Amino acid sequence: MPLKKNGLIDWRMVNRVCSEVLEELDLNIDPKIQVRKLSTAEQAMILIAKIVHQESRMVIFDEPTALVTKEETALIFKLIRKLKEKGLGILYISHRLEEIFDICDLVTVLKDGKKVKTLPVAETDQDSIISLMIGKSLEDVHFIKPGDIGETVLEVKNLSKQNVFKNVCLDLHKGEALGFYGLVGSGMASVAKSIFGGEPYDSGEIFINGKTVNIRNPLDGIKNKISFLPEDRKTEGLALMLDVVTNINLASYADISRAGFINLLKEKENAVNYVDLLNIKTPSLKQKVRNLSGGNQQKVVFGKWLCGKSQIFIFVEPTVGVDIGAKFEIYKLIEDILEEGKSVILVSSYLPEVIGLTDKAMVFYEGESMGCMRKDEYDEEKFLNLASGVKAKN
Repeated sequence: MPLKKNGLIDWRMVNRVCSEVLEELDLNIDPKIQVRKLSTAEQAMILIAKIVHQESRMVIFDEPTALVTKEETALIFKLIRKLKEKGLGILYISHRLEEIFDICDLVTVLKDGKKVKTLPVAETDQDSIISLMIGKSLEDVHFIKPGDIGETVLEVKNLSKQNVFKNVCLDLHKGEALGFYGLVGSGMASVAKSIFGGEPYDSGEIFINGKTVNIRNPLDGIKNKISFLPEDRKTEGLALMLDVVTNINLASYADISRAGFINLLKEKENAVNYVDLLNIKTPSLKQKVRNLSGGNQQKVVFGKWLCGKSQIFIFVEPTVGVDIGAKFEIYKLIEDILEEGKSVILVSSYLPEVIGLTDKAMVFYEGESMGCMRKDEYDEEKFLNLASGVKAKN
């Protein structure tokens, strides 16, 4: 920060320099406004302005338009073009193919951590890029055994939340696995969280076993036998500072308590049962959950909801951050849940997971359901086209 001779910050200089940088980038933003009061896109533009002021030579944009509107995306693109004119190098990371063709000169396709190919944007098209993204066949996918599918247990009609998702309709049957597939910012995770009560929705109806239910918070979800395994299990799914016993019983203390007193024998019995059933590796039941591996933490969350006698399980990116061994253990747990006649909504941006573990799948793009496919209709190219906002070809 520029200082005066007396060592104090020269705020007049700060505001002047800020105004000059904003003017240079054609940004009509008050230099004195608090950044928290700006829109998401305006905050992104302030960050870009800071980069320009720092005289950076290269800028990496990682999914910059994931949480902004189409109009705000156009403003960000205008700024990126200005940076290119000023001679800055731009590395633009995005799952949205139309953006690659709009803003980039070269495109590199990565798959499973490896470079597939780099080529000029002018010499390719979306179909070619999708073919490169698909890469390997489905031989490595873990397919669950098809089971018996029963009556409808969950129905959602026209669920909407302003600027997040709109008019989402779905049905889920007993013993069925429904997949949600989409890219960053598609709104699918918010839909799943709203069904559980973890995120408010503006309008729409939810039916459980044919009856209208009003689910407005997680307690409502729990009362209706819905469970929710969040992607960020550390902050949303676990009490990290508490032990394994407490975490496994978190959703079922009401069932093992009388007059405000916990049945400690039942509490321990629950923990022993699910540690054994799920093969949770822990030195003791009193071990703090924060000290377990990522895969074992995820299994503790499974244990919590199984102990709570849930009938509908919502899994959001269930295998993120776990090793390959834990991943297949989690797949087996999902298979066991379905075999017991319970139902699953699997929210995943990892396409092989959706293809292998679900009976039908919805694809989301910018808050809208682009369609629902049954397993015999699954096609990787169709999934990727829909998730990119492109209607699948017949």
